[in-house]
Amino acid sequence: MIRVNDKFDVEWQEGMTVDSLLEILKFTFPMIVVSVNGKVVPQSEHGTTTIEDNDEVRVIHLVAGG
Repeated sequence: MIRVNDKFDVEWQEGMTVDSLLEILKFTFPMIVVSVNGKVVPQSEHGTTTIEDNDEVRVIHLVAGG
């Protein structure tokens, strides 16, 4: 089980990546920051960074305002 933002529980799947997790959660924000176990994952590595069972993931979407 993957815990996201201390709010969502997602069933872990073999080969799960940051991109696939975001897709499962339907997080499609254009500006997003993801950390896995406290380590920020660059957006360029979302497709290759795997998530292991019991990892803790934080997802923050950035919003511009004025």
